[in-house]
Amino acid sequence: MAGRVRANIKAGMHVAIVLKEDQRTGELTEGIVKNILTNSSNHPHGIKVRLETGEVGRVKKIL
Repeated sequence: MAGRVRANIKAGMHVAIVLKEDQRTGELTEGIVKNILTNSSNHPHGIKVRLETGEVGRVKKIL
């Protein structure tokens, strides 16, 4: 549930996200958070972030 709260996520953290195209399969992509894209303090599907690789997705796990 930590990936649903914006305060738990900071730039530079190692996280697992689900990309838009992987939402049906639930395949996770690991990476380092570059910036946080969700403005609200929480989101039921996970906070949207951009990884240093440029990939954008919702946080499912904080590693």
